[in-house]
Amino acid sequence: MNYIIVLFKNKEKKKIIKKFKTFDRAKNFYNQLIKNNDIIFNKVVEENVVCDFELSLLEYKPVDHTPVFIKDEIGRQFKVEVDNSEYKILNISMFKVEELIYDVSKNKRISFNTFIKNYISNHSLKLISKINNKVVVQNDDIINLFTFKNESESFRFLNVLEDFIINSGNKNCVIVYDTSKTQKKYMYEILSGMGLDKKKLYRKYTSFPTGK
Repeated sequence: MNYIIVLFKNKEKKKIIKKFKTFDRAKNFYNQLIKNNDIIFNKVVEENVVCDFELSLLEYKPVDHTPVFIKDEIGRQFKVEVDNSEYKILNISMFKVEELIYDVSKNKRISFNTFIKNYISNHSLKLISKINNKVVVQNDDIINLFTFKNESESFRFLNVLEDFIINSGNKNCVIVYDTSKTQKKYMYEILSGMGLDKKKLYRKYTSFPTGK
């Protein structure tokens, strides 16, 4: 295998996506991944660390060792290379990795598109509000709860959701970012009445911050 597509997180190798024997097949696959990388709600935090992802096409034991340079957001050029001298970076691009949403009622993680399809797409009016690291979707008497890694992530999700709703021309949602103490108390009572643990409802993150 002479060509390898690798996902990097914060400049360190995270996983190998696929290996190829020929450059043309590797480059075509790489280009398709970049072209179709239309993630709406992407991952920006992993293991309590802010992160970014890059997709890279590497050549194993290259004949040509000419260095590769890329430009940052303000036009500065940087040489890109890997720690292992047996590999050379041929292409590298920023890449979005999808962040999954924990659906409490289904007890599983779902994609943003699944969230839209299952909870937003019908025409009934919905109230969507944030409580700590959680988002509550009220559709008449039906209430669904979703949890995120921390409060910043639940806030970011509402921002992304609001932009999506506006761009799609959907007018069936009311989004509330700041819930009053009275409203929170009301929602805590309703959610705990559904069998959810109040202590978990009060939590502001799903895992302890780094160093805790």
